Amino acid sequence: MNKMSLKWLSLLLLLQLTCYFSSGRCGKVLVWPMEYSHWINMKIILEELVSRGHEVTVLTSPAAVVVDVNKSSTIKFEIFPTSITKDYFDNFVKQFIEKWRHATKDSLWTHLLKIQNFFWKFSDIALKLCKDAILNKKFMTKLQESRFDVVLADPVIPCGELVAEILNIPLVYSLRFSTGYSIEKFGGKLPFPPSYVPVVMSELSDHMTFTERVKNMLYVVFLDFWFQMFNEKKWNQFYSEALGRPTTLFETMGKADMWLIRNYWDFEFPAHCYQILNLLEASIANLPNPYLR
Repeated sequence: MNKMSLKWLSLLLLLQLTCYFSSGRCGKVLVWPMEYSHWINMKIILEELVSRGHEVTVLTSPAAVVVDVNKSSTIKFEIFPTSITKDYFDNFVKQFIEKWRHATKDSLWTHLLKIQNFFWKFSDIALKLCKDAILNKKFMTKLQESRFDVVLADPVIPCGELVAEILNIPLVYSLRFSTGYSIEKFGGKLPFPPSYVPVVMSELSDHMTFTERVKNMLYVVFLDFWFQMFNEKKWNQFYSEALGRPTTLFETMGKADMWLIRNYWDFEFPAHCYQILNLLEASIANLPNPYLR
């Protein structure tokens, strides 16, 4: 992505985020980030927010790899302790990436079967980090006393929605896509008609024959009822305990005030979305004029 594309993307995201701040004053943004490329994308937004006078605070832990608290003087960081080490997390992600890289040579079925266990291991790591933050009463009290205006989170690593719920402040998601669009569908209620929208990472396009539509439907059934990005049973139990009432991970995600979804419409397919879901063209500067209307 070139600098012009990044500039456009940052501008569009800022227009969405600033609607949560009262006119004439700067806001306080609390961030629950994901690592690696997810953080690189989000950091562009955060640095621009800081340049416009907003106060940005990122929640992180000693296990962080790319989120480096020593490399930024404009973004603030709140560090919560965890028993997960930086080396352990980094080695796990490297193994996951290596597994993912080799699995992409297989069919989607085989690919998903190979990486399912890695997703569940990542889910356990993410849940541990979430518990270490939420169950730290001193840490959470400090966040409550700081009176933040909005939480900006990456739903690929859950917990930002729980932080927003406990602090009783608006929640904004920044997302590229999730495997099988599970987060978008079950959390954001974004419709993906299987006869028209091909499953992400499949070999199918938006021009499908009858046989391909049947195949896409089988992918959808498999991803919806068998494959899980997160161990939902564990997450549902923890969220219910933390909030003191029965709830689920996706129910809490569904309370997000806005979803900012980065799309590349030169090789992806537009999807129906509700008012709170905004599809942002990440390479808008390079598109021909008809796409900009």
